[in-house]
Formats: sequence, C-alpha cells, structure tokens
Amino acid sequence: MNDRMFDGPVFVKSGNGLIQEVACVEDALEFLYEWPRNRRGTIYETALRACQRAFDGSYPLTAARDAFCGFAKSVKIHEDVSVTLPWMTGRGDRGGGVVA
Repeated sequence: MNDRMFDGPVFVKSGNGLIQEVACVEDALEFLYEWPRNRRGTIYETALRACQRAFDGSYPLTAARDAFCGFAKSVKIHEDVSVTLPWMTGRGDRGGGVVA
C-alpha cells in the first residue's frame, strides 16, 4: 500500500477535458511535472515544493494536498466532486452493460 496517500483524492480537469483523480503525492507530482511551463507561477512552485517535500517525508501529506488543491483552484481545473458521478456507481441489477 502507498504510504503517501492523501486523506481524500483531489479531482482535476485534465487538458483533454477528462476528470482525473489525484489520490497520492506521486499522482500530484506527475500532474505538476506535466503542467505546461508557460502556465507555471508562484502557486505552482509552492505546490510543487510542498509535494516534493512530502514525497521525501519532511512535510505533512495534508499540507501537500492542500497546496495541490490550492494550485488546482487557482488555475480553475479543480473539480468539486461533492455529488457522486455516474462512473463512480455500479449499474445496479441492469447487468454488465455488454450486449451479447
């Protein structure tokens, strides 16, 4: 099990419009490393440093998650998933969705 998991995932809208779940510090770092250089700024740098330090174990995971969430909100890619999205639930008793 990953010992660097966030208490709760952060959902962000990726470049292709899909919603991506960022559940751990490794996911956050991967997302930040791929962020376009021309869109990086002070808030990005703060989130990156927080996640790097959390990865090294010298910074609390909750603070790194908060920094990443703050970055996502600042660039307007944060998705508030307070309601259950359709892909998060099963189909009930309607079968597996594959037509034979």
